[in-house]
Amino acid sequence: MATQSNSEAVTDRRLFLRNLGLIAAAANMLWLAPCTKAQPLVVALHPGVGHETLYLAQELKWLPDRVQLRDDKTLGESLAALQSGQAVAACMTLDEMLRGRAAGIPLSAALVIDISAGAHMVLARPGIRNLAGLLHKRIGFDRDALGALVLGELLERAGMPASAIIPVDLPPVRQLDAWRRKEVDAVITYEPMATPFMLEGARNVFDSRQMPDTIIDLLAVRRDRTVVFALVRALTASHFRALDHMHTNEQDALYRISARAGVSPGEVQRMLAGVTFPSLASNRNFLMGGNARLVQAARTLSTLMVQRGLLAREDDLDKLIMPGALPPDER
Repeated sequence: MATQSNSEAVTDRRLFLRNLGLIAAAANMLWLAPCTKAQPLVVALHPGVGHETLYLAQELKWLPDRVQLRDDKTLGESLAALQSGQAVAACMTLDEMLRGRAAGIPLSAALVIDISAGAHMVLARPGIRNLAGLLHKRIGFDRDALGALVLGELLERAGMPASAIIPVDLPPVRQLDAWRRKEVDAVITYEPMATPFMLEGARNVFDSRQMPDTIIDLLAVRRDRTVVFALVRALTASHFRALDHMHTNEQDALYRISARAGVSPGEVQRMLAGVTFPSLASNRNFLMGGNARLVQAARTLSTLMVQRGLLAREDDLDKLIMPGALPPDER
């Protein structure tokens, strides 16, 4: 395999970053034009370790002026904001986007932010050592979000019917309090909410490493709000700029993220190890072409969700992807 010289690599990186900066600047110029109504791109975010690239871009002032990050506590809040028009885009997993589309929200994927590789997990009390130990136990999970999908996979792997466990409808933001009150024996959660459980001795009995290419975190955008398209493209450029910063200035990024999240840099490093961040080239593989990888993943996942009663019917996959939302290639 051919390799680049150090000077060529540095030149390519500089050109890439310069292109990202030009995209953001161009988007800002569009919104400064006197005849253009300055409408913001409000992006709803509920807790998720992969979303730190956007918060990092915000702190480093790389987000376009008209992009606003909205902090929600749950997926339900983000979907409600999309439905009402209070938000135009949101970060959510592929299965969550499919449920939003089924609810009538015209969502398309503009960016693959990250892929879970251990960040989503089933955490149980220390005495529960494996999936079999969950028999007749109280499991807290969010019925309206990813938790239901993970629970279905867990039961299938354990060879248990749904009646074998006691389901407790519990969104991740309420799980720690319920755990401390001993109202649940296990929870289905994800980073950054998982860390406090492990610090209190919880045992990981199942995680997303056993569900490859299933939990895909996306930037989902209402495709009927085309007025914000330039800002969407500038936002994806900001994500890749922040991702580059995480690779080239790791310690700075870790300390910035730890200060925002309220955990140690070491804990941030461990949390980030549970996800993979697809590069721009990988995003093109996911989002471009007639046989785009995301379309394949969505087709498989949609079928699975219907089988498990999470969707009434399979998604038709029409306009699943927002074309042209990625920044230009590095070269």
